[in-house]
Amino acid sequence: MTGFDLVFAVYGLLLGLAIAEVLGGLSRALKLKRGARPVRVGWLTPLLGVLAMLDLSNFWMLAWDARDQIQANYVTLLAVLTMVGTYYLAATLIFPDEPAEWPDFDDWFDRQKGFVIGGLLAANVLSWIGLSILDSLHPLNEVAGPDNPLADLVYIGCAIGILGLFVAILVVRNRRWNAALLAALCLMMATSSVLEGFV
Repeated sequence: MTGFDLVFAVYGLLLGLAIAEVLGGLSRALKLKRGARPVRVGWLTPLLGVLAMLDLSNFWMLAWDARDQIQANYVTLLAVLTMVGTYYLAATLIFPDEPAEWPDFDDWFDRQKGFVIGGLLAANVLSWIGLSILDSLHPLNEVAGPDNPLADLVYIGCAIGILGLFVAILVVRNRRWNAALLAALCLMMATSSVLEGFV
């Protein structure tokens, strides 16, 4: 077993639990929507769930990309536990545990948005810091690839845009604007993740 395998076991377990939380919450919401006392799910909470799934998928790929740099030691395990634990805690707050008690999920979103978006933002910032530390401690040999300045520009623009959209969602109170910002953030995150393979 390599050091990466050991660290990734903890990483994969917690990320898998976070994904299960989001999917389980969505499943409970869909069951209630068609139940005897239907609830209003709206767009905000499902978009937040989609955002978390995209972010968790991206985070999983970041770990894979850094597999040759990750060493198994206590500091690494604590760093991974902090980042992935933040994702898990945020994921548990996306959907209510008792959806029947929340006839309008937009009210739930309003209460939890700060914790969830703040958690996702914190996990992203921590991962960027972690990758910078890994790159300085264990630099990888650069593989010569095609020089594509447009892809580089779009990728950097997406990274700045993602950060800005996270902050905007934290600040904006209007539900329609929140839905638009969440949709834009999902699109930008998916675009950035796809472009990462070309940069």
